Amino acid sequence: MSEHGVLVHGHCDPRFAAVREAFEENFRTRGELGAAVAVTVDGRTVADLWGGWADAARTRPWERDTVVNVWSTTKGPVALCAHLLADRGLLDLDAPVASYWPEFAAAGKEGVLVRHLLSHRAGLAGLREPHTLEQLCDWELTTRRLAATEPWWEPGTRSGYHALTYGHLVGEVVRRVSGLLPGAFLEREVTGPLGIDFTLGRPEKDAGRIAELVQGPAVPGGERAAPAVRPTPVVLAALANPVAGAAAANTAAWRAAEIPAANGHGTARAVADLYGLLMGRDPREGRRLLSAGAAERVREGQGSCRDLVLGAGFEQDTEIGLGLWLSGPNASYGPNPRAFGHDGFGGSCGLADPEAGVSMGYVMNRMGPHIADDPRKTALIEAVHQAL
Repeated sequence: MSEHGVLVHGHCDPRFAAVREAFEENFRTRGELGAAVAVTVDGRTVADLWGGWADAARTRPWERDTVVNVWSTTKGPVALCAHLLADRGLLDLDAPVASYWPEFAAAGKEGVLVRHLLSHRAGLAGLREPHTLEQLCDWELTTRRLAATEPWWEPGTRSGYHALTYGHLVGEVVRRVSGLLPGAFLEREVTGPLGIDFTLGRPEKDAGRIAELVQGPAVPGGERAAPAVRPTPVVLAALANPVAGAAAANTAAWRAAEIPAANGHGTARAVADLYGLLMGRDPREGRRLLSAGAAERVREGQGSCRDLVLGAGFEQDTEIGLGLWLSGPNASYGPNPRAFGHDGFGGSCGLADPEAGVSMGYVMNRMGPHIADDPRKTALIEAVHQAL
């Protein structure tokens, strides 16, 4: 039990005691409210811990099966949908998006490739016209507007984080190829067969085990923007059109919608499993979900640059693979620069390091102010590598 009276539950191999210590320290000194972390090494779970509170009033303990909205950590499972289709020969990542979604060719986008959507290089970081949260929940309206809009920069030349549009862009391609929205495709092909507790949105029947998100310290310039991010038109389109925060994500309307860039709900265990699948490992049966070539393609760097949306928030240039961020010189996902993962607004994270055989999921409900590399996440990653 921590100094703040938080009892940490679950299992942790003695070799990975540093992970438990870092997790407990998050409660003692880093403002954790409720959270869970899961770590697998070579397909074996070495840490599966949870603790704290699932609500701001501290009336509901965080349980083994508590799920929470993980914001952009959702983007990894959505990328997995696209890579599965590509691995099966049904989707060509080098083909124009318009070959699957003809309406997308409008406004000079006929040359935008599927890989540009996955790597945030499509120039569609946000819509130019005002777009409300209610409209974001309308799949047909949002995808129709994205198909009609003009890119903010020349597609393919550099990245600009597609904070909310990513899921509708990649998701509509998944729908055009498979006939299913990404949530249904993920459930049919991955989470259902493997028993992974992760969904896009969340059925209202599960409301009793959904953790309440709590907004952390206010950040000048908007809920997603760090103080160093200059509010250019592209930044405002990406991060504030619309603005979404804890209050919105705690509503039944948010959970009922499909927002594949931001409203995945799951456990830390589920996140670790899904990011493990992105490096080709099936954590349940030892077989591959993606072929070796497809798993390697996930982390195929698309060019290092200062991101047009998040660039000011990082000390160095960053690089995105095909759906995931590379650890790179920032060591965002551990010391291996070719490890990969994705952070979620406020602190959550999923990652995989194929060379070390590691996958990790970290989820929480007290949202911090960081764009990425939340200190709670960083402490856990450092503890994992300390134990390897």
